[in-house]
Amino acid sequence: MISVNGVTKKYAGTTVVDEVSCHIKEGGVTSIIGPNGAGKSTLLSMISRLLPADAGTVTVDGLDVVKTPGKDLARKMAILRQDNHLTVRLTVRDLVGFGRYPHNGGRPTSVCREKIEQSLAFLDLSDLADRFVDELSGGQRQRAFIAMVLAQDTDYLLLDEPLNNLDMKHSVEMMRLLRRLTDELGKTVVLVIHDINFASCYSDDIIAMANGRLLHQGPPSMIMRPEVLKDIYEIDIRIEEIEGNRIGVYFA
Repeated sequence: MISVNGVTKKYAGTTVVDEVSCHIKEGGVTSIIGPNGAGKSTLLSMISRLLPADAGTVTVDGLDVVKTPGKDLARKMAILRQDNHLTVRLTVRDLVGFGRYPHNGGRPTSVCREKIEQSLAFLDLSDLADRFVDELSGGQRQRAFIAMVLAQDTDYLLLDEPLNNLDMKHSVEMMRLLRRLTDELGKTVVLVIHDINFASCYSDDIIAMANGRLLHQGPPSMIMRPEVLKDIYEIDIRIEEIEGNRIGVYFA
């Protein structure tokens, strides 16, 4: 379980995450939603220790993310940020291999090679393994970065807006993939996402934020309600049920 207790972050006197407390249970997909500036990515960055919190604590399976050695934490939790820019030209296999660094310190073992090939296969990248990352399409490149964090072989995968720059087809493929990571491999996936309907259809739990505060947390059936969504987004959103999924209609 990931436990967040009273976490706060300020920039230049402005509070961007305001005493947020929540629990993310092991297993399943948890989506963090909310309007721009809600503090979603900042919260995820503090959970993963990419950003220090000004107050509060975060623990992952009882390990304090501030006090736990980085190598130990990297074996428990993997993070994929929004801005994945490579400064060197790498093949897909080389990129995925970086996920094994916490385990091998740059000296690949037979276990590492096995994990790399398994990750490539799971993401349907085996045929592209020797291609350079900058030669891939946007959807293929995003899958390559997901393969890298999968190869890290952690219980928890934290993904900051993994649908960025993906069209509808590739967004659906990505969400199906993240669902498979949970259902087939038992991973716990936590992602920041803007599309409430993807969150509704693929999540087990939703954390809703606005103005730096946690407003609601619960399953899609609890969050995907007109009064709850208006509290989060300050607009009227009609809910339709389609094949058992609650869909928000907000274009009109």
